[in-house]
Amino acid sequence: MSAQPKRKEQAASNVHFHDAQPGQGDVRGELLAGLQRAQKTVNPKWFYDAAGSDLFEQITRLPEYYPTRTEIGILEANRAAIAACCGSDCLLVEPGSGSSEKVRLLLDAVQPAAYVPLDISADFLRESALQLGREYPWLQVRAVCADFNQDWPFPDDLPEGRRVVFYPGSTIGNLEPAAAEAFLTRVRRLIGDDGGLLIGVDLHKSSERLSAAYNDAQGVTADFNLNVLQRLNDVLDAEFDPQAFTHRAFYNTDKRRIEMHLVSDEEQSVRCNGSAIEFERGETIHTENSYKYTVEGFAELAASAGLALRQSWLDDNRLFSVHYLEAA
Repeated sequence: MSAQPKRKEQAASNVHFHDAQPGQGDVRGELLAGLQRAQKTVNPKWFYDAAGSDLFEQITRLPEYYPTRTEIGILEANRAAIAACCGSDCLLVEPGSGSSEKVRLLLDAVQPAAYVPLDISADFLRESALQLGREYPWLQVRAVCADFNQDWPFPDDLPEGRRVVFYPGSTIGNLEPAAAEAFLTRVRRLIGDDGGLLIGVDLHKSSERLSAAYNDAQGVTADFNLNVLQRLNDVLDAEFDPQAFTHRAFYNTDKRRIEMHLVSDEEQSVRCNGSAIEFERGETIHTENSYKYTVEGFAELAASAGLALRQSWLDDNRLFSVHYLEAA
């Protein structure tokens, strides 16, 4: 049974939505620049429209995909200790919040002054924030639609409170090491000298276990990867045919990262934003990396951004880790 909230219930006005979504011109320029590189790329943030977010929720329930259930187990088993680290009445900020499922495991224990979910998918964010506000009428939800890979544009009327960033799911692994350091540096500036970072980090393990997690037997991960082509069609007025591409995911042992690609099944020319993108047969769009860390390796990365690891929680099989960090 959940603990009783310490605040009086509030009306639906406990949910506020702030739209700072990037302009369409900026979005198109970013996507086109990636598709025009020698190794074509799409930032994985473009996976998460409503359809992509739903597919990812399906992925998290697959038997091969261990990260979500393992992290949930860690959060459930250690929420009292996590709440003690966060402190009372903090301002809990979640970049890339998606459906805000994991934060539900912590809200009753942490009792934040406000919860600030940030996500680039406006409709999905609004729906998720409203649902969360109905479930937790005592909670101030200040949703911000923005690209959290850029500076975070917070509303001016946020409650006072010690800032704690919640970044679950090993999303830090989607970033190249230099970009991960830059992200952590941005977090360090945001939390100041008295805030914190609660972050999930997937751990290095066997190639077989990792490859299976990104090549599920039901093909949901393939559908998730291919869905990004529909995003390109919508945003760039393009004509990508998902049936002309194949999902490919493998573990790059040298770089300790899963790579996801979309492989062109044939030589083709795809109309895109008034021009064309050319593909050779077998050429790929690199859609995602997922770096895996050791605890010591992640602590070194965090230290380079001015953050010190204060406490860590791991599952018994050492598949996944959750860390609490503060200013060094």
